[in-house]
Amino acid sequence: MGLRLTIIGSGNPVPSPDRFGSAYVLTVGDQRLLFDCGPATTYKLAKAGIRPTDIDHLFFTHHHFDHDVDYPCFLLSRWDLSTGGERTLRVDGPPPTETLTRRLLDRRHGAFAHDWLARIGHPLSVNAYVERGGTVPRRPPRVDARDITAGAVVEGDGWRVTTARAVHVQPFLDSIAYRVDTADGSVVITGDTAPCPEVEALAQGAGTLVMQCIDLQGRLPAVTSDSMAGTLDVGRLGARAGVGRIVLVHQRPSMDLAGVPEAAVTDVGSVFGGAVHFANEFDVLEL
Repeated sequence: MGLRLTIIGSGNPVPSPDRFGSAYVLTVGDQRLLFDCGPATTYKLAKAGIRPTDIDHLFFTHHHFDHDVDYPCFLLSRWDLSTGGERTLRVDGPPPTETLTRRLLDRRHGAFAHDWLARIGHPLSVNAYVERGGTVPRRPPRVDARDITAGAVVEGDGWRVTTARAVHVQPFLDSIAYRVDTADGSVVITGDTAPCPEVEALAQGAGTLVMQCIDLQGRLPAVTSDSMAGTLDVGRLGARAGVGRIVLVHQRPSMDLAGVPEAAVTDVGSVFGGAVHFANEFDVLEL
């Protein structure tokens, strides 16, 4: 089937011309799994040639806005492009995944109920739905959203996702790292995390580790190092876990200054013997 990783969002909460927020698409055969849904994810998916209706499963690592703020746009776009025959979107993530979904779409109290109710009821929208192949009556958005905790296992057609606790901003928000195992290889997506035994154990022997790298190690403040990872943190964890490749993501805008990406790769490579990729948005990696 083959594995392909598309970098949709490779930044952090600070917008820059080159990167903003987190989102990654893992293609497993003819399936696409979306991890996180940060700023402008839906628009950037379109730029990458991926329609919201191509995605049937979304995983959240945690619920900082740079990882989930485009969720309502993605939900509504996926539904608005539908013809009624698509699979129900499955969404897994730590709390408040279920509550957030309900607050967006619930018929009585959802923040965007006014939108989908109008599109179900007004002839203009109903006609557009019919013209693209939909059958009336049009159904409301349906999302199978589930709160999960570290240790959960989610399985699909040809893939298996296992999870572990990532150390970030507990107890305010829970964070989860994901490992996807397929017949063609394995990928670990950490989300935001400091180096920790749980993520290291999850990554053991993985082909690819997609890990937050907020800055060069020498520029990492002490308070930041308790919740996020720098270059040497990432390299050492990857080396201990025996992964084959490291993909650096979630970089600060200052990481794009001249010479810094090369310095980051050199930093990681000084403690890690495998391949190192400094991710940019719209990079496509065959794994």
